[in-house]
Amino acid sequence: MNSSPLLSRQGHRLLQMGVALFVFSSVEGFVIPYFPAPRLGLSAHTLSALQGVLLLALGLMWPRLTLGVVASRIAFWSFVYSAFAILAAYVMAAAWGAGNETMALAAGVAHGTAVQEAVIKSMAYSSAPTGLISFALMLWGLRMANAQSKSDSPIW
Repeated sequence: MNSSPLLSRQGHRLLQMGVALFVFSSVEGFVIPYFPAPRLGLSAHTLSALQGVLLLALGLMWPRLTLGVVASRIAFWSFVYSAFAILAAYVMAAAWGAGNETMALAAGVAHGTAVQEAVIKSMAYSSAPTGLISFALMLWGLRMANAQSKSDSPIW
């Protein structure tokens, strides 16, 4: 199966998610003062805006990847999970007024129950390996498609 239409469709979805994160960030910015931990609310606001920019950039880059169908699906879904898992951890921490076991700098003294802290920690920590897998696949996908035929021509 040719992965070009899949990569194009995935890139379009990344663009849509990036714009959706801008909308979320804009709306969430209005409720920052009402969170039990406003500093965590501000962190979630900043993170969602940053992820929106990253998703837009990756959405534009995605069709240029030279990945097969399986690798592109793994990279796409790993990145989507990673981005939304860490954002969900920050939003939950802000809403619960918890999280200083995992996000000490952002949470300050905001400490929740053992269950809340465990949920935040598992959500936040699970985003790292999937993000690394996704970025490694993206880096691999940015290799030259026809490295052998391009080796004869100069780099510039």
